[in-house]
Amino acid sequence: MDTTPKDLLDAGVHFGHQLRRWNPKSKPYVFDNRNGISIIDLEQTHALLEKAYAFIEETVAAGKDVLFIGTKKQAQEIMREAATACQMPFCVNRWMGGGLTNFATIKTSLGKYRKFLKMDADGSLEKLPGKEEAAIRRQMSRMNRNFEGMLNVGELPAALFVVDTKNEEIAVAEANRLGIPVIGLVDTNSDPTVLDFPIPGNDDAVKSIRIIVETILEAAQNGLAHREAKKVQKSAPLVREQTFEQQEDVDVTLPAGYGEDEAKPAAE
Repeated sequence: MDTTPKDLLDAGVHFGHQLRRWNPKSKPYVFDNRNGISIIDLEQTHALLEKAYAFIEETVAAGKDVLFIGTKKQAQEIMREAATACQMPFCVNRWMGGGLTNFATIKTSLGKYRKFLKMDADGSLEKLPGKEEAAIRRQMSRMNRNFEGMLNVGELPAALFVVDTKNEEIAVAEANRLGIPVIGLVDTNSDPTVLDFPIPGNDDAVKSIRIIVETILEAAQNGLAHREAKKVQKSAPLVREQTFEQQEDVDVTLPAGYGEDEAKPAAE
């Protein structure tokens, strides 16, 4: 991991919320309170970020996916770019209640959306009656908002990465219920105990969000590299060295008179 505590300080990760919005459960990660603002202990943030980094790298290397969730305005574009760069599913518009706990229904809706997209691509949608086409296009518009970044999801993610756990509390609660590990950037106004891998830090400033997300992106990309390396090893044919055992010379007994004709000089 290339990110240092100095990088976190420069990005303003240490700035927490005002004391009146303080969550008592975040106390272990608070270094001090100054001018009515909680200051986060960056040494702890860096150590916990390293743990989250290792877990993400290991999970992705094992061929599993991590769902990126960040629907607050400051995080949307950053999360979209990061998830796209490491080929992970993401949700940046609105978390649909039951997205994890009612996954069977979500999966059916995704199949329906893929069918509509295929109809639109091959031109069969335009051949439908006007009212029917308009109704389907309205559904597609709504589905695009709900399912952007999740089109190719076929199973539950192995883990969640969340920016602002207070804002994404429904998704976090669903993951906890299903036993899905959650990694999250958590500010002093949130409860870090609901996370398996809390990363205490400023979840409002764009610079702070970006440095944490880019570090997690680096972990996911390393995991992808390990995953590809494993595939290459499996597909490579095994070359076995051929070993030849040296056999001892065997005495051969020739029949009597063998080769005598060759030994006689040719008759003139």
